[in-house]
Amino acid sequence: MESQPDIDPQETQEWLEALESVLVNEGPERAHFLLGKLVEKARRSGAYLPYSANTAYINTIPTGKEARSPGDNAIEHRIRSYVRWNAMAMVLKANRSTNVGGHIASFASAATLYDIGYNHFWHSPSESHGGDLVYVQGHSSPGVYAYAFLAGELTEDQLNNFRQEASGNGLSSYPHPWLMPSFWQFPTVSMGLGPIMALYQARFMKYLGSRGLVNTDGRKIWAFMGDGEMDEPESLGAITLASREKLDNLIFVVNCNLQRLDGPVRGNGKIIQELEAAFRGAGWNVIKVIWGSYWDPLLAKDTKGLLQKRMMECVDGEYQNFKARDGAYVRKHFFGKYPELLEMVATMSDDDIWRLNRGGHDPHKVYAAYADAVKHKGQPTVILAKTIKGYGMGESGEAQNITHQQKKMGTTSLKAFRDRFGLEIPDDKIDEVPYLTFDKDSPEYIYMCERREVLGGFYHRRKRQAEPLEVPPLSAFESVLKASGEGRESSTTMAYVRILNILAKDKQIGKHIVPIVADESRTFGMEGMFRQLGIWSSVGQLYTPQDAEQLMYYKEDKHGQILQEGINEAGALSSWIAAATAYSTHGIQMIPFFIFYSMFGFQRVGDLIWAAGDMRCRGFLLGGTAGRTTLNGEGLQHEDGHSHIVASTIPNCVSYDPTFSYELAVIIQDGLRRMCQNQEDVFYYITVMNENYPHPEIPKGAEQSILKGMYLFREAAKRSKGPHVQLLGSGTILREAIAAADILKRDYDVNADIWSVTSFTELRREALRIHRWNMLHPEKKAKVSHIEDCLGRRGGPVIAATDYMKTYADQIREFVPGSYRVLGTDGFGRSDTREKLRQFFEVDRNYITVAALKALADEGKVSAKTVTQAIKQLGINPEKSDPVTL
Repeated sequence: MESQPDIDPQETQEWLEALESVLVNEGPERAHFLLGKLVEKARRSGAYLPYSANTAYINTIPTGKEARSPGDNAIEHRIRSYVRWNAMAMVLKANRSTNVGGHIASFASAATLYDIGYNHFWHSPSESHGGDLVYVQGHSSPGVYAYAFLAGELTEDQLNNFRQEASGNGLSSYPHPWLMPSFWQFPTVSMGLGPIMALYQARFMKYLGSRGLVNTDGRKIWAFMGDGEMDEPESLGAITLASREKLDNLIFVVNCNLQRLDGPVRGNGKIIQELEAAFRGAGWNVIKVIWGSYWDPLLAKDTKGLLQKRMMECVDGEYQNFKARDGAYVRKHFFGKYPELLEMVATMSDDDIWRLNRGGHDPHKVYAAYADAVKHKGQPTVILAKTIKGYGMGESGEAQNITHQQKKMGTTSLKAFRDRFGLEIPDDKIDEVPYLTFDKDSPEYIYMCERREVLGGFYHRRKRQAEPLEVPPLSAFESVLKASGEGRESSTTMAYVRILNILAKDKQIGKHIVPIVADESRTFGMEGMFRQLGIWSSVGQLYTPQDAEQLMYYKEDKHGQILQEGINEAGALSSWIAAATAYSTHGIQMIPFFIFYSMFGFQRVGDLIWAAGDMRCRGFLLGGTAGRTTLNGEGLQHEDGHSHIVASTIPNCVSYDPTFSYELAVIIQDGLRRMCQNQEDVFYYITVMNENYPHPEIPKGAEQSILKGMYLFREAAKRSKGPHVQLLGSGTILREAIAAADILKRDYDVNADIWSVTSFTELRREALRIHRWNMLHPEKKAKVSHIEDCLGRRGGPVIAATDYMKTYADQIREFVPGSYRVLGTDGFGRSDTREKLRQFFEVDRNYITVAALKALADEGKVSAKTVTQAIKQLGINPEKSDPVTL
């Protein structure tokens, strides 16, 4: 627009005066309406009017419309200064003694953003309010600790143990609920996860309210993040959902200190303008807090818009540079471009110019933004607050590229910090970096307590338990504990759906069940739940579904129970996390069941699942159509051979690979007992398959062995002569082991005991615990692990085969007595029939047979010639290429 000449200045002035009249007499809302009508009319008339989602590079809220803080600004400034100092002191002390790292600069830039929240906005749970949820930006954790210390929630000893946790009584480096279960609520330092988890948390809060399970009135979700963090795809990837769902309970606060971890975020542009366009285009309410109060008189003088023009011209690399220099530099390089601007600041000293503050450091501007965000209805809000990274660090790091890595400050910088924030620390104590506290009868401490009392009490009190749920007994799943019957075949995926239906109808826990699917509910056989439970929608169903006349029609409902998240595993997992932590965040236990293609679970959103472990989630993850060879026809990026290996890396993830429906029922029922009744902080990963086959009845007394990880499925005839082997199988490959046992007996007179291994991972974990106990109690009678108890008294080599990489079964090798051979599906998946895939990956009945015979030959129980004959008889090509390399 600026490049176009004004061909009629008088007409332009008339339009501007008309607009000014509307603004003065009828307000900005009316002006916005009229401008919209004009644009609409122009476009209907064929004019090309390109859309811009940006507004001027000034504060969104005009000075005259700012809500004024009811607080005591002087006292709040003193509290904030103490918090700043203690946050810095904690990091400096830790690095003087142990060099464990820590961050000063991020919180230094965000101190005001947090302080205003603590003093005026963040509710703790109370009788009158359910409590707000705050996602703290991970690198700001020292500031949160410093505030909690001043409030009496943490001790000096704990601050002295910052990042020193092994001996206990320490403070975790970042927000980690697993390490500080009564303090932190959400792990956020894996950047990008905080924003997406907060977004789906806000949506889940609406879900709970719609279903009448929790009173969510007035509750807000606040999520803090850095501008550099917004480059993470998870940060912006789901923001349209927030506006589509009208999540006015969600407030993002982006700390725009214009720096990533190594330098400027958008050195050649403006990150605030970029983010404004993204969020406004996505339908959010955007509040920019760019300039502090000291700029207000200058902006009021800017009748021709020249100052605003200069503000817009400068790029972020320049703005960073201005704050790394001094007032004289700013006068010359910012105001000096235009003589009129130099004249505007002619009566200001260099110190006055240096004091021109940024909005994110101005408590008045921040309060006004927060107040507006809390009142806003119908849209989520994002606050873009401009700050300075390393604010107050002076020559040690203020606005410098190296500031993120700064862990030390010299005497000169410490004195400058002290003087800048008016702290009473004598020169002879400055190098000790003492912690500052308020006396209990001081105005500051009394003020902190009063402000928090108004908001429900001190904030950092994470709830660790909720009301226990009565879990149905195993007998409630009788239909899946019995044999499927002659000629009736089904998959474990269908068994899961039957179990889920039983749970959803249960009078005690039915309403607490949260079925979640990323998409393809019909693939997993869940379409029967559409009509029964409904798919949750904040607006219900505003259309007649295409399949309305069918029994299992697609039903959306305000009170629906199913969360169908579309093709969005990260979003669905974030919903699962919100439900899996509802016992803590909402005081009610919810039981989420999220089923997904197993290949698109741990591989695609493994970072979120790791965060779920940190967050002490409780719920079920179901890896559908699991295994490298069961999802025939889909190919390399669908066929999973390693999710169980990844799952094993998460300490509180309990994982199973069941074969039969009764195994699945036993595992889920016990998981409910552990998580909902005993309230253990574990969650489950269970793989289910889409292959149909008959299911036998549960063997008598097998329940505990199923849960421990293995049980004897079929024993060879006790009086049979001939060599003996132990065949271990899991998932669908157990059935190949059963077939191999028949071949071994029929053709080679080899006896095989068949073991169903429901979890190699749980077997290993139990064995490790037992061996650790034995090592540390050398004079006590040694305990025996379940693996050793099962296999120790049985003869012959042990052969294990699974639909996963060899590493999965190989993890118990240390505890298997005697010879141990492992077959698995190493390599990339590919498309073909199940039979051909199992042959290709060398895990079918024929390869299990050959592996058993070779193990017996190595022990001298059969001849090598027998193995060679078997290879030929079974049609195996010994020169076939290794599937790993193909």
